[in-house]
Amino acid sequence: MATLVTFHAHPDDECILTGGVMRKAADEGHRVVLVVATRGEAGEVPDFLGEDEELWQRRVVETRAAADLLGVARVEFLGYRDSGMMGDELNDQPGTFWTADVEEAARRLAAILQEEDARVLTIYDSFGGYGHPDHIQVHRVGRRAAEIAGTPAVYQAMVRESEFREAFRRAGIEEPGEMEGAVPESEINVGVDVTPYLAVKRKAMRAHASQITEESFFLALDEETFALAFGTEWFIREGHGPATGLDL
Repeated sequence: MATLVTFHAHPDDECILTGGVMRKAADEGHRVVLVVATRGEAGEVPDFLGEDEELWQRRVVETRAAADLLGVARVEFLGYRDSGMMGDELNDQPGTFWTADVEEAARRLAAILQEEDARVLTIYDSFGGYGHPDHIQVHRVGRRAAEIAGTPAVYQAMVRESEFREAFRRAGIEEPGEMEGAVPESEINVGVDVTPYLAVKRKAMRAHASQITEESFFLALDEETFALAFGTEWFIREGHGPATGLDL
């Protein structure tokens, strides 16, 4: 048995980008650990929060519910604040993940990697998928943490633009423009087929009801289009050839 640590920026990122490989690893007998940098304080505020309930409190509960579905043995929050989208006034406020010292944050993550004797760490690509400051910081902090901890296998999670463009087309949604700064698809060298886990992946998304509504792109897709968009989870593993699984 090996340990997989998945490092994410906000609650709900885990099921969207790595939910399939997490459940797959758990079903194969591996230990799965989820580390989340923030509690998603800058997310959309739903109208069903309880009296005096803060958004971050609901998102922590949702994360733990999704983690149970995905076979996660341990959930840890690093305690930084959500930085908001790039250019938001929140970006540079004290305590946000974007303003965190990379070395300090990396040491905190590395301590978990060492405690768990992690074999595999998932982070994001250098653009953070779509340029979100917290996602970019996950890349920076995660790479450095793996160096400190000596974690042997680091995978940069991402979506392939081609599948998402087709999913948008099928759903009748206006396609996004060019993803300026995005990592070229030619650099992706790991694709993991997670179609056997699509039902639980979608259920984990539903657990994040404050952010992923039934009308959202993620849940409004028909099963065929959902499988197109989410049936393979894509990664970059630098210095290695093509692969169809994580090195657990």
